Amino acid sequence: MPRTESPAADPSEIAAPQGPRDCPIADALQVVGERWTLLAIREISYGVHRFEQIVAATGATRDTLAMRLRKLESSGVITRRQYSERPPRYEYHLTEAGTALRPALLTLALWGRRWVQEVPSNIITHACGHPLEVDHVCRSCGAPAVADSYTITSAADSPAHS
Repeated sequence: MPRTESPAADPSEIAAPQGPRDCPIADALQVVGERWTLLAIREISYGVHRFEQIVAATGATRDTLAMRLRKLESSGVITRRQYSERPPRYEYHLTEAGTALRPALLTLALWGRRWVQEVPSNIITHACGHPLEVDHVCRSCGAPAVADSYTITSAADSPAHS
């Protein structure tokens, strides 16, 4: 039987850990990694701030949405502002941490439009008038951030964190 060689390992691949990987993606998903959470953040980022409007725009049940909003508030992603005393009513607004999620939501929307939706439900257009396409680039050199152009190391081993 002929001997076959396995393909060379991709240099951008990271070795499999022995246990659960310590990872900022996993940490972020602890806060925002649930459907109704992301949809609530989407609506608040679109300017929908009142509970009933967020329920209607997301399709979440009132109880589910209330739990997700409480978690987002306690995590510092949103803040609650009272707009009515009787009965007590609140609006929800993104904090700096919540606003920082907008690029991730945009990337997720573009990915869903390209890879999941059979018929796109909307088109995201940039202010220049063209359909928006987002590329990740290094702010230092301007080069595209593609799989073979970066490495991931432990922050403890990084010179930037010494």
